[in-house]
Amino acid sequence: MSENPVVVLVHGAFAESASWNGVIERLQARSIEAVAAPNALRSLEGDAQYVRDVIAGIGKPVVLVGHSYGGMVITEAAANNDAVKALVYVCAFAPDQGESAFALSAKFPGSTLGDALNAYPVSTGGNDLAIRPDVFRQQFCADVPADQAALMAATQRPATEAALTGNLATDSPAWKSTPSWFVFSDLDLNIPVALHRFMAERAGAKNTREIAGASHALSVSQPEAVTATILEAMNA
Repeated sequence: MSENPVVVLVHGAFAESASWNGVIERLQARSIEAVAAPNALRSLEGDAQYVRDVIAGIGKPVVLVGHSYGGMVITEAAANNDAVKALVYVCAFAPDQGESAFALSAKFPGSTLGDALNAYPVSTGGNDLAIRPDVFRQQFCADVPADQAALMAATQRPATEAALTGNLATDSPAWKSTPSWFVFSDLDLNIPVALHRFMAERAGAKNTREIAGASHALSVSQPEAVTATILEAMNA
């Protein structure tokens, strides 16, 4: 990459932009520009279009990083997008055309997310889904201190059922043409580790990091490992 790329970070469901703080601090310490794009979690198509707008507004090459459902979003947003030079999937979905987050998470056993969710209707139609506060730490971030997990539970952004069941529309998933890196944990209770391994292999990942004993909230609990993976993608 002739021009130093900007790192664009896309959070997933039940998180928010500040979940990238530890990663951004480490990137900024290396004078690397990073932007945590807000993810509305309303629809896969709409969320991806907004990330495309963010990339266009930056006007420079980017390394696009997604966590969890954010992987769905970056796969769509980077499709046929020459500004995106590399993809980093952080405990994230890397879907093929026609696949949804919910369908993928059921492809292998191990996800306990379904039983941890509350659903409530919203006036725009459909249901919002959020992780129950009483199980948030166990489900989402078991390796994060209890007081920090309580804050994360209180600031989580619900996702619509439509977003999590929405199928990837593009017939050119970005990982088929853009180099990808994967970092994930073996104790992820949202996305089974067998699925992470399957998606990384399918994508032909340039490198895969598997973090033993970590939770789904890898950007919070393991920012060093996430940053190291991003730096690999930048330096490739």
